[in-house]
Amino acid sequence: MKNIIKGLVASVALVGLVACEKEQAVEPEVSGFVGDPNASKPAAEVAEGFHKLDSMSPQSDKSDALALPLQTVTLSTTDLEGTKRFYVDGMGMTLTGPFEVSEETKSQQRSLWAVPEDVSWQEYSLTRPNSNVNGRPAMSIRVLLLNKETPHVHASWDSRSYGGFSMGFPNMDNTQLDAKIRELGFGARNAHEIYEVPRLDGSMYEIQETIFDAPDFVHAVGITRVDMPALGAIEADSYLGGPGYSAQVVDNSEELFVFYTDVLGLEIRRDSLFKSAGQDGAMALPNGSEFRFAILAAKGYGPGGHMLFVDFKNIEGIEGNAPPRVPNRGIGMWSFPVTNLDQVMENAGQFGTTIVHEPTVINDPLHGEIRAATFLTGNDFLIEVFEEVSN
Repeated sequence: MKNIIKGLVASVALVGLVACEKEQAVEPEVSGFVGDPNASKPAAEVAEGFHKLDSMSPQSDKSDALALPLQTVTLSTTDLEGTKRFYVDGMGMTLTGPFEVSEETKSQQRSLWAVPEDVSWQEYSLTRPNSNVNGRPAMSIRVLLLNKETPHVHASWDSRSYGGFSMGFPNMDNTQLDAKIRELGFGARNAHEIYEVPRLDGSMYEIQETIFDAPDFVHAVGITRVDMPALGAIEADSYLGGPGYSAQVVDNSEELFVFYTDVLGLEIRRDSLFKSAGQDGAMALPNGSEFRFAILAAKGYGPGGHMLFVDFKNIEGIEGNAPPRVPNRGIGMWSFPVTNLDQVMENAGQFGTTIVHEPTVINDPLHGEIRAATFLTGNDFLIEVFEEVSN
């Protein structure tokens, strides 16, 4: 176990949230390690078709997946120009909208997402057309342009703030991306970092990473893994990609993971306890901060559409201005396609999950005709699950 912990000091870097923290592992309170990063040869359990030296490769099979990789992150804002400047001019995504949405569909969305009657919105999407990862469409961002200012989920970019923390943007040249984003006038938690981390066989590869300050107190993580699979879709004709994953800062991870694993059927791909490098680290945390760090992913799927969670152990997090869900400004919902919505609902009932809306058929502007339901997790975050309606 101690060899596993030692190796994970560096291997956590590949997820692109706390990589340049250059943490030191402490004795773990949790388990869930996959393989031994110090092993002399790759773990035999890595699933067929995935990189044998990548600790993000699954051991499980896609046929066991209930929830598939995270498909859409919903972002509420009143700042369309700032959103365009960061995600289109900076990250190279394609903005589409506003969509023509019928009154019936909008009414269904309002019910599904529990949006107050005095709040309205126009809907846009940020996508990377013709990009895919793991054989599925690349992650997208649903943008709700609100008719009025709602509270921000976060009051600042302080990394201790609870709720939706970030989206990760894998790319092929983060040094170039770092310069580009800063030239557009956006800041970052710390300096651009370049360092090496080990593959499962102990050989080293380079990581480039920056945690940018995006509009609405959202973090956007630019990350390059040199000579290793990207952590999400990369455009074929440019060096840009993502989002490939999303992250939350929480204070009740044990409770939350029951929902994600037992209700949605996701698996814990990485789970460990780390000590931060403090103000010099990527997240600029207080010196000596310890936190649980976990990666959850769909069974059988590799990098892309996975989720990261940080749960502080010896420092207090910062409560938000408002619950971390739409229509409060910032990251407010994750949307997952599922293979069997009825099974998800049965699981939710068994584990006492708060159901916001029972399954309903809706013609969704992003996902087409789907059958969707919504839940609140133990930290008041909104989760949408959906399955395609068979013709």
